[in-house]
Amino acid sequence: MNIEAKDLTKIYGAGEGRVTALDHASLEIAPGDFISIIGPSGSGKSTLLHLLSGLDRPTSGSLIYNGRDIYELRDKELSVFRRQRIGFIFQQFNLLPVLTARENIIMPLLLDKKQPDEVYLNQLTELLGIRDRLTHLPHELSGGQQQRTAIARALIAKPDIIFADEPTGNLDSQSGCEVMGLLKNIWRSMEKTLVIITHDKQIAQMAERQFMIVDGVLSEVNAV
Repeated sequence: MNIEAKDLTKIYGAGEGRVTALDHASLEIAPGDFISIIGPSGSGKSTLLHLLSGLDRPTSGSLIYNGRDIYELRDKELSVFRRQRIGFIFQQFNLLPVLTARENIIMPLLLDKKQPDEVYLNQLTELLGIRDRLTHLPHELSGGQQQRTAIARALIAKPDIIFADEPTGNLDSQSGCEVMGLLKNIWRSMEKTLVIITHDKQIAQMAERQFMIVDGVLSEVNAV
């Protein structure tokens, strides 16, 4: 899936309280890309990721997925599009505490009244090392296991692209390294497109294409 963001701008407030969180950001994402976007806290990287993934709408600009501007979709249509075509990994995991790991993983499918592909679910959870933890509630899982569950949830609908918002931000260094290794393996073995935002230079350098964002201004830097 080809993605083209053109002049994405996000402005909050008005008058003296006006803040430009993102300033005319443009970016093309090709199938199979592994992209990192690095920037300090408050630089606009989370805003950019939310706009690229359709979680928020820009003040101006366009976002073209295979020739169609997804911001032209109505909210309900955009929600369905996100569930079916986009995987999102949150820093905070965002697992529902009353559901088991398995129930959390398959939730996006159930919202579309679909049943999981059990063979794929088994392969996915085996790859992520959580197949024996599927009956556990989130509080019974370690931080790394919770993030792996969140990754499985992002992949369960077989999306074209995965967006990850500081996926190691709430993990210790060892768990963080393991999660990044898994994401890179998924990108390579499952031929997914992967976009990660981070403030960690080591993580950013794992990507094939690297971008930097400062004060809402996006620029590409030399890829590794």
